[in-house]
Amino acid sequence: MTSERGVVITGASSGIGEACALFLGNLGYRVFAGVRRERDGEALNRMASGRVTPILIDVTEPDSIASARDFVCSQVGPAGLAGLVNNAGIVVAGPLEILPMAALRTQFEVNVLGQIAVTQAFLPLLRQGGGRVINMGSISGKLALPLLGPYAASKFALEAITDVLRLELRQWAIPVTIIEPGTVGTPIWQKSGHAADEVVRSLPSSAQALYRQLISAVERKLEKAAGRAVPPEHVARVVARALAARRPRTHYVVGRDAKLLTILVKLLPVRMRDRLILSVLGC
Repeated sequence: MTSERGVVITGASSGIGEACALFLGNLGYRVFAGVRRERDGEALNRMASGRVTPILIDVTEPDSIASARDFVCSQVGPAGLAGLVNNAGIVVAGPLEILPMAALRTQFEVNVLGQIAVTQAFLPLLRQGGGRVINMGSISGKLALPLLGPYAASKFALEAITDVLRLELRQWAIPVTIIEPGTVGTPIWQKSGHAADEVVRSLPSSAQALYRQLISAVERKLEKAAGRAVPPEHVARVVARALAARRPRTHYVVGRDAKLLTILVKLLPVRMRDRLILSVLGC
């Protein structure tokens, strides 16, 4: 039964998080959907027809996390939580040589440190409710592509965090799972390509010339990949399976492209893989 089973989802204002909130709400979970702005919560509430409770949470702000935790605690009481879906994330893109350090720090503050902070805050409620942790990773946590170094590094880190949490929380029978989608039909990838372009355009022309060709190639590849993207609802269904399974998998790969890349990572020698990536990009 899911009618009294509470689930917290971060980054629920759009994309995968929004899809998860709506899908789990329809299944009967009591969904606490984390958003950063009140208007995003109001929009989500309208779509969910009252089945989802928006909560304001910024994963980089300790006070915001504590406030969200206290509210959820007051709502679920001794029942605790059935699950925490760490979905909040951003993409910082650009050549590592010229990317501002502040941008790199922001990438890790949101995608890595924020996930740990939220998990720390809600673990007592998960332990109380016999719940589980689901981290939203990416195939980029298995294979790093040019210009997506910061994002890939954050997702590689999340893979390690998931592995460690799984071992550390086993004594309380708290499963820890990571979802690894490929390209999903959300605006995040188009935004990342444009962001990389903006980084380069802000530099002197001599620096721009160094990476203009690579950026154009990656942008073209992202545009093509968007046409083969899976809907975010596909990821939401996998999250639902991970929540409901008696013994959830440690990893769930979502999308044909992600499954193919997972096989390539396992089978191809590194230098051959490098050549293949550059060949696909036309570089």
